[in-house]
Amino acid sequence: MPISKKTTEIEEAQKKAQKLGVQFADLAGRQIPNDVLREISEEAAIFYQIIPFAKEGNVLKVGLINPEDLKAQEALRFITLRAGLAPEVYAITQADYENVLKQYRNLKVEVGKALTEFSKELEEEHKREKVKKTAEKKEEAKLVAEAPISKIVAVMLQYAQEGRASDIHIEPFEKEVRVRFRIDGILHSSLVLPKNVHSAVISRIKILSNLKIDETRVPQDGRFRATIFGKQIDFRVSVMPTTQGEKVVMRLLDSSTGLLGFEALGLVARNLKALRAGIEQPFGMILITGPTGSGKSTTLYAILKELNDEEVNIISLEDPVEYYIEGVNQSQIRPEINYTFASGLRSILRQDPDAIMVGEIRDSETASLAVHAALTGHILLSTLHTNNAIGVVPRLIDMGIEPFLIPSSLNLAIAQRLVRRLCQECKKETKPAPKLAEMVEKDLTGVSEEIFKELKISKPYKFFTAEGCRFCNNKGTKGRVAVYEVLAMTKELEKIVVGEFTEADIIKEADRQGMITMRQDGFLKAAQGLVSLEEVLQVVEE
Repeated sequence: MPISKKTTEIEEAQKKAQKLGVQFADLAGRQIPNDVLREISEEAAIFYQIIPFAKEGNVLKVGLINPEDLKAQEALRFITLRAGLAPEVYAITQADYENVLKQYRNLKVEVGKALTEFSKELEEEHKREKVKKTAEKKEEAKLVAEAPISKIVAVMLQYAQEGRASDIHIEPFEKEVRVRFRIDGILHSSLVLPKNVHSAVISRIKILSNLKIDETRVPQDGRFRATIFGKQIDFRVSVMPTTQGEKVVMRLLDSSTGLLGFEALGLVARNLKALRAGIEQPFGMILITGPTGSGKSTTLYAILKELNDEEVNIISLEDPVEYYIEGVNQSQIRPEINYTFASGLRSILRQDPDAIMVGEIRDSETASLAVHAALTGHILLSTLHTNNAIGVVPRLIDMGIEPFLIPSSLNLAIAQRLVRRLCQECKKETKPAPKLAEMVEKDLTGVSEEIFKELKISKPYKFFTAEGCRFCNNKGTKGRVAVYEVLAMTKELEKIVVGEFTEADIIKEADRQGMITMRQDGFLKAAQGLVSLEEVLQVVEE
């Protein structure tokens, strides 16, 4: 079994501690009390890379990444002497230092401080003489730019990025404003703000996104970029008027996590081989299906990353551009000026492309142009709304594509869903209910032995569940992985498509070519200990 990076880092820190004659402290997942953190300021903790983690009497236990750092030791002596404490030095890992450092940035505490400042400013504002409405708007814009509101918005963004949130929802109600974060597909209430800060917070976000502050009657869309803890994060902003005020949803787009490899997404074994064979074709369509929020765009970006080469001209039409990829010509459609997927695709074909990505095939015109592009020597990537890979061919026919054109233009039909990953720290083996175990046994009977060997799965199958721990914030899950099914165009499928066929005929051909269904892929991932059986069923049966 390979040694993890985490294990190696701990061993190195332990060796360093032994060499320097200090103790080693394992702070993984440890929650440090606020009164202990207050003994050393966040600024000092960052500058000297020192972390207080416990206090016993007048002894302050402090972790150092580099216990031999004389400047850090001198600073620690000065800080503790002034507080009447005696320092006890421990060696810690870089990962533990970074995790504890995040605890300084507690969402509710920081927002609470900012709200106190804001309240003071608001009181002063109310004492001033009332001015005309036009002047009030200027004052609001001025107020928004000041520290407390900026701090509230900044803390929200930081907390979302640290917590691996995909979206931030700011929702006004009659007496309060609720802030929720979507983490691993689930919305979590994290903060409640007083109603009187709502307009200032929304205005601050509008300023960042270059939107109209004084327009509150119609929806607005914008975008801004922020650097959070050294990472550049793009925020896609949507503002929607409601009866209680404007609601804002911000989508976080982290390019460092967006461009993942196939294996990291969950493409393995037969699915991975089929996809690689599909993108090696000189031309043809690769269509990905699934509901909104099922990770289709992320898979498309992974394919673009694989195709991206100096010798290949890649152009994309997106709505909106989610991740910027060096070397790819990315264009955002604008329906309000009649720049649509269809009109954009016509223009792209005059740009001498090798590979084209179209965000979505929404109508017959775009479908027809996509098929034409695939037939004239281009790789075309796009998404389609169907429930599974089997439904792609009937959907194209419904959109007006002649059946005889499909075999020559379609390489692969891929369907996917996202399933929450089990926390690997607290997962425990579990015995599924007899009916569920029987269902799994039946479903996996059709999977070839080669796949079981490749994935290192053997009978009796082992399945897991997780109740939650400090490493996953007591959720039991951490991150998500996709389950896939990949249907390839074959000579047998070609004969079916050009004749009179039913969905059952395509299913029969899918079985013949060894297609793994999304449910089978989910069960295989459950047998690997990546996800729970219940989560798989909940997602694929939707």
